[in-house]
Amino acid sequence: MEFDLSTLNQFLADLLLPFLRISGLFAAMIGLSARSVSPQLRGMLAILISLIIIPVVPPAPVTDLVNLGTFVLGIQQLLIGVAIGFISMLVLNTFVLAGQIIAMQTGLGFASIVDPVNGINVPAVGQFYLILATLLFWALDGHLAMIRMIVMSFEAFPIGDVWWTGEQFKAIAHWAGWMFVAALTLSLAPIVSLLVVNLGFGVMTKAAPQLNIFSIGFSIAQMMGLIIIWVTLPNFTSHFTSQWERAQQFMCELLRICPS
Repeated sequence: MEFDLSTLNQFLADLLLPFLRISGLFAAMIGLSARSVSPQLRGMLAILISLIIIPVVPPAPVTDLVNLGTFVLGIQQLLIGVAIGFISMLVLNTFVLAGQIIAMQTGLGFASIVDPVNGINVPAVGQFYLILATLLFWALDGHLAMIRMIVMSFEAFPIGDVWWTGEQFKAIAHWAGWMFVAALTLSLAPIVSLLVVNLGFGVMTKAAPQLNIFSIGFSIAQMMGLIIIWVTLPNFTSHFTSQWERAQQFMCELLRICPS
């Protein structure tokens, strides 16, 4: 069996360019972008999915792999994958931000641990919310939804045919505002509850000035913070579900597809 050079170049282009788009997704999406996941594993998964989707992806308009045009196409595919994965990361950072807000308001911000995703010290409450959000993402088959989105992106943005406009990148930046809105919504109940506790401390200080409120107020605020987090924890699932559905709808609008 013999293969001519053009057939070999076409096969490599059909494999390499989707591989770059899928690699960009895995480098930015929830779970697989963590430092605990080795690049070799992400690369193997990207190659496997690329081989699976080759029959359904339109052929890449590439005749020569070693030229500037192919390099530009590769950068475009990488940016598309990173942008789609970045949307899922915004959903995750919503709950990390909410946990940090709650930790600072309750005095639990002193307890910090190393975030394995970013490699920095973060409040333990934020890390707790990060773990819960990641587990819910896998439980709701979020990884399958992201793979489906990246496969559909080849229909909305074929390789070498259509490229994102500035308005679409601007829409991604504007949608990031939902991260702050959802984080504030999730942390609103603990903040209001701690405000009531602090008002109670103010009344106690006014009624009994000899009471050293600074010696007992900090520990009481921490205990109340833990109780409030425990009481409001059942709302976490509904907040994550609504935020994830909002992210999926935005990705569908970005890719100009309708969810089935």
